[in-house]
Amino acid sequence: MRNFILFIRRFFNLILFLALEVVCIVLIARTQMMQGVDIMSSANTLTGKAYQKQQDVVYYFGLKRMNDSLINENARLRNLMMIANSYDTLADSSAQLAVVPTDTAKKVQYNDYVFRTARVINNSVASGNNFITINRGRNDGIRKGMAVISGTGVVGRVEYVSAHYASVISVLSVKQKVSAKLKDGTFSPVTWEGDNPDIMHMENVPQQIKVKKRDSVFTTSYSFFPSDILIGTIVGVSKSKKNNMQTLHLKTATNFRNLQYVYVIENKMSAERQQLEDSTKMIKK
Repeated sequence: MRNFILFIRRFFNLILFLALEVVCIVLIARTQMMQGVDIMSSANTLTGKAYQKQQDVVYYFGLKRMNDSLINENARLRNLMMIANSYDTLADSSAQLAVVPTDTAKKVQYNDYVFRTARVINNSVASGNNFITINRGRNDGIRKGMAVISGTGVVGRVEYVSAHYASVISVLSVKQKVSAKLKDGTFSPVTWEGDNPDIMHMENVPQQIKVKKRDSVFTTSYSFFPSDILIGTIVGVSKSKKNNMQTLHLKTATNFRNLQYVYVIENKMSAERQQLEDSTKMIKK
């Protein structure tokens, strides 16, 4: 207590001066004079900047949670879109939805595809056969052969699965072919030549097929991908005089250099389809 009194006595004049300054500033700020308006405006500006900096810090540390939330919401919306497409298909094949038998309606009220979200934890674009590691595995319902897409286009196919992780062979692999189609329905495989990770090629397209730059190329139902997933857009065309065919050069819809989140797609009907096709192959033999 004695030291505090000595401190007050020593700096009494300075403390009194600062206190009077504060009182003066408060009195001026409460008036409608120009000085008061300027002081309040400056104070509000400083306060606003401080809150903005605080919000920026909070926003930065909340980005991961926000990304996870958005990717899960996108997966939910994609599932709803598949359900809607199932109803549209049923309505197109019948005069009225109401006349479809009850048991048939039950079969299409759930979509054939289930989308699961995953985060990319390792990715390569520089080798001949590129692989992507995701943080979902067998315990999350991931199985070999499932298609993998990004928010903008195709990515690859699940090749190896452990309990908590999966390895995806990218479409940027010389061993990988994707069945593709143009807007007029013409289909041909799309491949990657092992060089530029931004460019893929659609070969053996007849020259009478008219294409132009920025036309989109999509997957077909013949591939392991669902139909109508964007592969890329045409950025160039090469014509061959030998076989009267043309090769389309596509800019990939997915940016493989900055791939962070993907969707793993489960086709509920794939096992039945595979069993049927295997049976057909046995009959042919």
